[in-house]
Amino acid sequence: MKIAVLGTGGGARAHAARLVGLGHEVFVGTRDPEATLARSEPDMMGNVPYGQWLAGHPGITLTSFGDAAAAADELVINGIDGHSAVAALTATAGPLTGRTLIDYAVPYVYRHRSEHPWPTPWGVMPKLDPCDTDSLGEQIQRALPGVKVVKSFVTQEQATVVDPRSVGGGDHTMFVAGDHADAKQRTTGLLESYGWTDVLDLGPLVCARGMEMYAHMHSAIGFGLGQRFGGHFGIKVVR
Repeated sequence: MKIAVLGTGGGARAHAARLVGLGHEVFVGTRDPEATLARSEPDMMGNVPYGQWLAGHPGITLTSFGDAAAAADELVINGIDGHSAVAALTATAGPLTGRTLIDYAVPYVYRHRSEHPWPTPWGVMPKLDPCDTDSLGEQIQRALPGVKVVKSFVTQEQATVVDPRSVGGGDHTMFVAGDHADAKQRTTGLLESYGWTDVLDLGPLVCARGMEMYAHMHSAIGFGLGQRFGGHFGIKVVR
C-alpha cells in the first residue's frame, strides 16, 4: 500500500521506517523538501538532520505535503506539529479529500506565559490550545470536511506506537476516535499490523479532547518514572 506520512520529526520518522519495514511504499511530506534536505543541524528534539536520516532509510520518498497526500492510496498519517497542523492541512485539502487522515498531533503552545507555570526537566510545560471544549482533531475535521479524520496514536510515544511489544510484551491499550466507521477500521488495521492487540474505539471524534488532554498526564507519568522526554511505558484499560 502507498501511505503518506506528513512531517519529518522523530514520530514521523518512526512511522515511515516501520511502514517501509512492513512492505509499504512511503511518501513523506514536508513544507519545503529542498530546505529540509539542506538542514545540517539536529532538530529541537536532538534528531539528526533529515537528509542524514533519510540516507539510511531507502524506500522512503521525500516530497511536498500535497504530493505526498496525492500519492497515498487511502491512509495519511499527520505528524505536523499541532500549532501548524490546521493551516498546513487546509493548504493540502485537495489531495487529502476522500482519504483517511490519522492525526496524532498535540495542540501544544510553547513559550507561553502562565501565572502558575509547570516546571519540567526540560523547561516549562507547554499549554494545550484548544482544550476542554474543542480539540485539534475536531478543528482539522471542520477545516477538511471531505477528509475522514481519526484521532489515534496520541496517547503514546510514536516509537511505542509502531512497536507496542517493546513495552510489556505489547499488553497495553491504544485508542481510536472518529466519525467515520470505515476510517476507524483502516486505522485499527494499521495498528494491528504494528502489533497492537488491544485497540479501544472511544466513539466519535469529540473524544479526541480526552486523548489530547491526556498528553499532560503522559508527561507526568514519564517524569514519575524518571524519564526526561516522553516515556517508555504503556497504559492498559483493565476490563
